[in-house]
Amino acid sequence: MTIEPRIETAAPAMIDPFGRAVTYLRVSVTDRCDFRCTYCMSEHMNFLPKQELLSLEELDRVCSAFIAKGVRKLRLTGGEPLVRRDMMTLVRALGRHLRAGALDELTLTTNGSQLARFAGELAEAGIRRINVSLDTLDPENFARITRWGKLAQVLEGIEAATRAGIKIKINTVALRGENEDEIPALIEWAHGAGHDITLIETMPMGDIDGDRTEQYLPLSLVRAKLSERWTLDDLPDRTGGPARYVRIRETRGRLGFITPLTHNFCESCNRVRLTCTGTLFMCLGQEDAADLRAPVRASASDELLNAAIDEAITRKPKGHDFIIDRRHKQPAVARHMSMTGG
Repeated sequence: MTIEPRIETAAPAMIDPFGRAVTYLRVSVTDRCDFRCTYCMSEHMNFLPKQELLSLEELDRVCSAFIAKGVRKLRLTGGEPLVRRDMMTLVRALGRHLRAGALDELTLTTNGSQLARFAGELAEAGIRRINVSLDTLDPENFARITRWGKLAQVLEGIEAATRAGIKIKINTVALRGENEDEIPALIEWAHGAGHDITLIETMPMGDIDGDRTEQYLPLSLVRAKLSERWTLDDLPDRTGGPARYVRIRETRGRLGFITPLTHNFCESCNRVRLTCTGTLFMCLGQEDAADLRAPVRASASDELLNAAIDEAITRKPKGHDFIIDRRHKQPAVARHMSMTGG
């Protein structure tokens, strides 16, 4: 399977109503995953029928339109992006924007289950850095949190990606009573292997067959405990995402904190998210969205698509409405994270 390259023309930068330039697109290429992480999905998910999904060619077309409008960073997510059939065809096609200098970075967020199989091809396509979700180094706890996952398979994938020259950042969701006592050991392991690690607060998205108030662990508390153990020096580093970073003097590694609930990052938001069905969400924590599938399928020209993107950017909100407390047991957003682009 091949994707014919489209010729993109320069367009004005995308500026939202609050003066923020949109330069980062996150794309969920599939809502399917080979794990069922307890904080992300229900164990018995109903996935989308194939005909509702954008084809790989359509995904390439939409991504290329955004790049022509000023997107400089593109992240492929899921679900688990590497379980989509012929996924590497899309990755290789998008790599042309790196070679042309139109894109600064093409990257991926993965659960690591398929990395051993695809690491070499990802590196060849121009991917230099990926995020791997990993919440525990205990095999039994890993199986419990992911429901279907095998820790050894993920660790093998991380090693394969490292050998291929891909820089790894570990993403760890902090879960009260589930992995909070393991966080220091995860940090030591990651830094010992040369990986950055970022801690993330659980986000109130989608029905997960449980009560998120029992999982929610404020990272302000985590940081306070880590400060009793190590010396944390604040860093000015930004990688295009919402994380705020520190350097741990004792491990010499970098640690990030993503805190959508205890300290939101909306004032500097430069990103939008495209689902595998062609729905564009201008904010992770809002339901307002734009349909890009219809204009893509209505015309071979990008005129309608470009107009739909431009209109959507005018509706990008100032911030999200995430909240977790015992008075708000329903998810703040009904859709699952796997549908929204990471």
